[in-house]
Amino acid sequence: MPALPHTPIERTPQKTMRNQWIQNRQQDQIRTQMHYARKGVVTGEMEFVARRESVAPELIRAEVARGRMVIPANIYHTGLEPMCIGVESNCKINANIGNSSTTSNIDEELGKLDYCIKYGADTVMDLSTGGDIPRIRQAIIAKSPVPIGTVPIYEALARVRRLEDLTASLMLEVIEEQAQQGVDYMTIHAGVLVQYVPLAATRITGIVSRGGAILAEWMVKNHKQNMLYECFEDICKIFQKYDVTFSLGDGLRPGCIADASDAAQFAELKTLGELTSKAWEYDVQVMVEGPGHIPLDQIELQVQKERELCHEAPFYTLGPLVTDIAPGYDHITSAIGAALIGWHGASMLCYVTPKEHLGLPNREDVKQGIIAYKIAAHAADLARHRPGARDRDDELSRARYNFDWNKQFELSLDPETARAMHDETLPEEGFKDAAFCSMCGPKFCSMNHSNKVESFTQEQAAAIAGLFNIAAIGD
Repeated sequence: MPALPHTPIERTPQKTMRNQWIQNRQQDQIRTQMHYARKGVVTGEMEFVARRESVAPELIRAEVARGRMVIPANIYHTGLEPMCIGVESNCKINANIGNSSTTSNIDEELGKLDYCIKYGADTVMDLSTGGDIPRIRQAIIAKSPVPIGTVPIYEALARVRRLEDLTASLMLEVIEEQAQQGVDYMTIHAGVLVQYVPLAATRITGIVSRGGAILAEWMVKNHKQNMLYECFEDICKIFQKYDVTFSLGDGLRPGCIADASDAAQFAELKTLGELTSKAWEYDVQVMVEGPGHIPLDQIELQVQKERELCHEAPFYTLGPLVTDIAPGYDHITSAIGAALIGWHGASMLCYVTPKEHLGLPNREDVKQGIIAYKIAAHAADLARHRPGARDRDDELSRARYNFDWNKQFELSLDPETARAMHDETLPEEGFKDAAFCSMCGPKFCSMNHSNKVESFTQEQAAAIAGLFNIAAIGD
């Protein structure tokens, strides 16, 4: 079956700081960050990342060389501001956008991208499945200063009339086209092997990954092994040319609490470890995707198994959701798990919006998902005692104690919401200097009273203590 027609996209290189870095490497056959790191070269991207992370460039180079950190930075995404994903850096978050087969609107997706950037997403995945997918993706890449990821099998499926008509040659064609456009990382579900499909048969929710389910059906109908597994080295060769990072997809991730940590999930994870080693032979960067739906008591196990089986490649997890009973609030059920798995060592957290399992997220859903995950990632950094992670917390706490409302708004993750909530009941400008909020009022504010207690001198405190024959602390 021939591929369905699609609109070709012309790439217009952006003139940015990366142009010269890339130009200097133009003659090299392999242009991946891992390749240069292994040769002992600190690239411009590594230096930029080191400044962002407040660490030594040599640490970044060493971590990329060993595969424990990735810098997703396609040579054709010149407008990118390089960032890193790895256990030795701050915990990152990814936001998913993209249309569905029933909704296709470039302006709406670019609006979502604006929200992602505004509220602090570190990477963005375009998961579009309908309309002119290449044109939507090109518009997103051209506008995005953060790495863009995709799942190529979605576009490949849109180009055939029947699922079983997918071929390895079509997949490679789509992958190379997306690499040429500037996609920085791609989810490749190469670990869903035909022998693992029966392991998911007894699950409550079966195979919940779109890519995993598509490939499972393709394998069953065609009586063949996973085409992405069989042409994996060909994909590595494409990724070498453009410096595309693998995001090895967890096609058999658990889709409910009951299916967590089962044989299907860990069988695939073992194969992802083997594929990680194979990609590294080509100097291609790799991160490994993880679950999913996991109860709190099994979250640490997920990180331990990934480290063991996947050689400490960065772990990129969806949530995990820690309960299944809260449709409409899964940005919360998953942020709980995300904070915990980030503390244990996950390097990037894929956000979940309130619309998870219910519908296509709009801009407000994107915002809610990002804020929930910024909180989770920051909580993980605090728990891991990242240098400087607590500085903002301490500064905001001082502003709160000093009733510096404008400073509190400025330091919050969402200043507009914080200000609106304060002003809802105390709207006059004069209340921006008030030593209370509307919850306690002036008479019952604990910090107000505490401030007055602190105004007592040590001598006054000792005198008061003496009235009761109590030694003042510090005597």
